[in-house]
Amino acid sequence: MSDFKPPIENFLAREWRRRGPVAWALTPFACIFGAIAATRRAFFELGWIKRVDPGVPVVVVGNVTVGGTGKTPTVIALVEALRAAGFQPGVISRGYGAKVAKPTSVAPTSAAAQVGDEPLLIARRTHAPVFVCPDRVAAAKALLAAHPNVDVLVSDDGLQHYRLARTFELVVFDDRLGGNGFLLPAGPLREPMSRRRDATLVNSPYDRTLPPWPDTFALELESGDAWLLDDPSVRRPLAQFAGEKVVAAAGIGSPERFFATLRAAGIAPATRAFPDHYSYRENPFAGVEADAILITEKDAVKFGAWRDARIWVVPVQAVLRPRLIALVVEKLRGRTSA
Repeated sequence: MSDFKPPIENFLAREWRRRGPVAWALTPFACIFGAIAATRRAFFELGWIKRVDPGVPVVVVGNVTVGGTGKTPTVIALVEALRAAGFQPGVISRGYGAKVAKPTSVAPTSAAAQVGDEPLLIARRTHAPVFVCPDRVAAAKALLAAHPNVDVLVSDDGLQHYRLARTFELVVFDDRLGGNGFLLPAGPLREPMSRRRDATLVNSPYDRTLPPWPDTFALELESGDAWLLDDPSVRRPLAQFAGEKVVAAAGIGSPERFFATLRAAGIAPATRAFPDHYSYRENPFAGVEADAILITEKDAVKFGAWRDARIWVVPVQAVLRPRLIALVVEKLRGRTSA
């Protein structure tokens, strides 16, 4: 089954893994990008542009690379861990693709087209207060005004949103790590790999040796039983799909990671990789022969008027190391905003 990702996206993904002619040709532009980013960052670090403290500690979960690395399941797991530690967390997000110009509350019944697929998934999974806005400072203030009991904010992405003061920065990588090590557009990096952070997560489906960075942890993503989109009370273990004619589809940053999870469960699916944040306005599976179609939770929140009785949703749970949770909690309780 064909790959629906744009050709330029596939091309860049390949080139950003190596230091080939294309990457080297783009290095002058990467130098310009790096200089602008470094200058902007320095203005905040030197205090020439003031950071805004929202009044409660902020944990930023982000990445220094372009593309999905597993931030959303990490945010969900972190919210649950903070709640278990006695905090009342709220979540703020840019809300990629969200049609909002001012801070907007995300309810489990919100439309993904309006508030963004990832914030909607976070709201449904955690039932924590979630606000979206391009201005994360405004989102933080609006959330705290609406929910004064919230005592810690988790920012879904926003690592480069320097205006928002933060207490803890958690950077998430996948198996690509920093790719070829070049900044955009010669490579996948928004900032240098040496960027300061409080901890690092590496999300890899392979047995990768963790980089020798301080406070670096493996991120495990565990899949649960699939549930039927038309009736979420109906569930099946993934192993039961082995031997059936299965199509796996994903509109996420790294579809292959989802496909690898299914293969590890003994399923041999035909795969269809859509662009990240794919809208699913129309049924892309019409005319597709399959006993079952497996999708991610992020895809499921975008299904609207049309339905296909063959679609099953595969939930994923991030497992955070106790030591990482302890690091976050210790920093929050001895809060020093940066």
